[in-house]
Amino acid sequence: MRLFRVFSSTRAAAGRRRGGPLFVARALQGAGRHDAPDKYGAWYCAREAVSAVAEAIQFARGQSLEDGDFVRVGGRVLALVELRLGDAARLVDLDDPAELVKRSIRPSEAASGRRSVTQRIASALFDEGITGFSWWSTLEAEWTNLTLFQERALPFVSVAERPVPLSVELAEVREAAERLGVHI
Repeated sequence: MRLFRVFSSTRAAAGRRRGGPLFVARALQGAGRHDAPDKYGAWYCAREAVSAVAEAIQFARGQSLEDGDFVRVGGRVLALVELRLGDAARLVDLDDPAELVKRSIRPSEAASGRRSVTQRIASALFDEGITGFSWWSTLEAEWTNLTLFQERALPFVSVAERPVPLSVELAEVREAAERLGVHI
């Protein structure tokens, strides 16, 4: 399965090293949709590149976006990477009504903006021993996002393409901006 992820890149870092495409800064997690840094590192990915980018630029809805908005402290830059997830990874699809019923999860809970609800669901799924789960984007329901439990997903994930720094010239950034009402 092809996946896309936006991450804070040092450009020189590779793999699991800090600033690399397979690194998760667990020390900075806790406030995210599915975070539980004491139990796992949460990797947020998407089935489409535009969805991964949209998640990263949603802060600019109704505002202007420029290349400087992609630069982070210490010279890091937001970058888009394509990953491959092997077929042996065990995923749960939270867009499948049978999966929701099986776990007594209401669709409104899976899509909730309340972190206490979504983090509880993710933690329960982690306790099942799965690799990760998919869910529809709250930005656009036709986009499928995935949360992977990093430690479990690592054996099944590889970097498919070199990371590409985000830029307002990048087609995926332009499409995400248009869909979100971000001015470029």
